[in-house]
Amino acid sequence: MFDVDWMGLLAREVLRERTPALIAESCAWAVGLSDRPHLRRRAGLPQPTGPTLGERAVGGLPLASDDDGRFELADAVPGSFQDALNALTPDGGVHAERFDDEVLVPFVHATCVAAAERARERRPAAWAELAEDVGEDGDDLPAVVRAGEWEAPLRIDAEQLVLAALGAVPLLEVETEGLPLSLVRAAEAATRAAVAAPEVPVPDDSLAGALFLARAALEESGCTVPVPPDEAAVLLAALVDSGLEPEELPGVLPHLPVQPATVDEALVILRAAEIG
Repeated sequence: MFDVDWMGLLAREVLRERTPALIAESCAWAVGLSDRPHLRRRAGLPQPTGPTLGERAVGGLPLASDDDGRFELADAVPGSFQDALNALTPDGGVHAERFDDEVLVPFVHATCVAAAERARERRPAAWAELAEDVGEDGDDLPAVVRAGEWEAPLRIDAEQLVLAALGAVPLLEVETEGLPLSLVRAAEAATRAAVAAPEVPVPDDSLAGALFLARAALEESGCTVPVPPDEAAVLLAALVDSGLEPEELPGVLPHLPVQPATVDEALVILRAAEIG
């Protein structure tokens, strides 16, 4: 077993220094969460209950279910950020899982790399020895970080810092605080994803009625626009509830404001149901 405790302590020190940035990123991530549909399991499947998370939060109603979610997020203040993290998602998970993947994992990785850079600069001999012990090139900081396995325990610390700062805060207040940074992040994402706009398929005249119903159903569904893949099931349920026949859905989906991967996910669901 390698003695790498000093590096773990350094990573925690850097995390504490970066806590304001972590809280800011968490608030920015929360923007739009209140627009997500509130879901409950019915017959084992997540189904919309009608209101959004934000509408329930304003009314002081709980967002998470006693039967779903993470134990460590239970007993949250109704309508709080922690309550929203434990709310059900269309794929049967909770929003905390997406928060882990989109905020905690990249933030903690960047923190560990920053700690590694500081270690290389301030303790070059110890860093070189550590890199040799874990079998990685000392100049490849991410590789040493992965081999050192400091990220998993640091994610627990990061989550605790976020919950201590934001856990009991009303969801809408967290969103308001995060709005400025979320706009910056959205602009950055748009720049990275900038590509030539794909040709929009021209709908067949025979789809006019179905498209009218579909667009109205989408507007009432509470789905994010463009609809992401993890909301494909919610979208399909809304389309069927609007009166569309299941056989019409494959022809309608490409003409709705959905992400390309959402069409693929929806078609997988339809094929599983032997439709399309």
